[in-house]
Amino acid sequence: MRIHVDKIASVTRNLKLGKRLTLAADIQAVEGAVIAARVKGEKRTYNQLEDPHGRMSTLHDGDLIVGALGRRRALQGYEGSVPERVAPGDTLHLLNLGGVIGLCSSHHPELGPPFELEVLGQVLTFPDFQSRKGKPATLAAPVLSEKAAAAFPPTIFVAGTCMNAGKTAAACVIVRALTRAGLRVGACKLTGVSLMRDVLAMKDHGATIGLDFTDAGLPSTGPESALPAARSILQALGAHGVDVVVAETGDGILGEYGVQQILADADLMQSSAAFVLCANDPVGVAGGLEHLKADYGITVDLVAGPATDNGVGVRFVESLGTAAANARRDPAALGASVLALVQARMAVTA
Repeated sequence: MRIHVDKIASVTRNLKLGKRLTLAADIQAVEGAVIAARVKGEKRTYNQLEDPHGRMSTLHDGDLIVGALGRRRALQGYEGSVPERVAPGDTLHLLNLGGVIGLCSSHHPELGPPFELEVLGQVLTFPDFQSRKGKPATLAAPVLSEKAAAAFPPTIFVAGTCMNAGKTAAACVIVRALTRAGLRVGACKLTGVSLMRDVLAMKDHGATIGLDFTDAGLPSTGPESALPAARSILQALGAHGVDVVVAETGDGILGEYGVQQILADADLMQSSAAFVLCANDPVGVAGGLEHLKADYGITVDLVAGPATDNGVGVRFVESLGTAAANARRDPAALGASVLALVQARMAVTA
């Protein structure tokens, strides 16, 4: 079956698909399988799709789109998984703006139910020269450099108590401060569900290269996949010759995307040049600091996020013996604080 699609999701970006595609009726019901589907109905909220260039476009009833099967476990979004069987004519759901598709089992009230999608078939690619035999398209083949660094580069880990805790805002401020200091900065998002937006924001602030787990062949991460993907990403960034990496972990330190496995990895944590915790409120700050120290032996260097939006929150954080800085209210202080930590780490390892 040959079709012309209207929109291609960013989750498939590394396949470099055109809009004229060939589909197969036999669909692999696995994470990363690339499928085409028809949008059913209209939505006023959460109604956009990110394309392979990072541009958002509004979806409409009848649009033919391409995305990838995957799962999502978002507290403030959708929960969904890949069903055991997928066939043309089935109804699935658009689980995120990056084009991850699955069967939704619960949703956040503010977003409403997700878009329903009528499955059309699995996209075929034709990688063999002069061969008309197509192969089912998947994200399984990573595009990271085969060359790996001998050691992980110095890394600033930016973690949060939950999604929407100010991680990307803090990461962008840090990238800008390091770049202005003359450092070659790599940026990455280690966990979550596929979306280019956050890494692109860090590149906009000066990062020379940006990667995420989709570059390691994943539509989203989980406890079994997050750590090997994170290690591959950081090694790839090291191979590109960056001086330092700003690494955001999507979702929260107690979520279901595999952040815990990264925090528990001694090699990765040994590469830490600074650890920044973003939190929404004082309870999140206190609980996050205690949890990271007790469960992983991690001492947080600085707290950011909405919990530091004014002097009340800053004083609370400082009363716990931890520095505080806010990306929106005083980005210069946040950037300077992390830069000082990085410079101290580099001086020790020089």
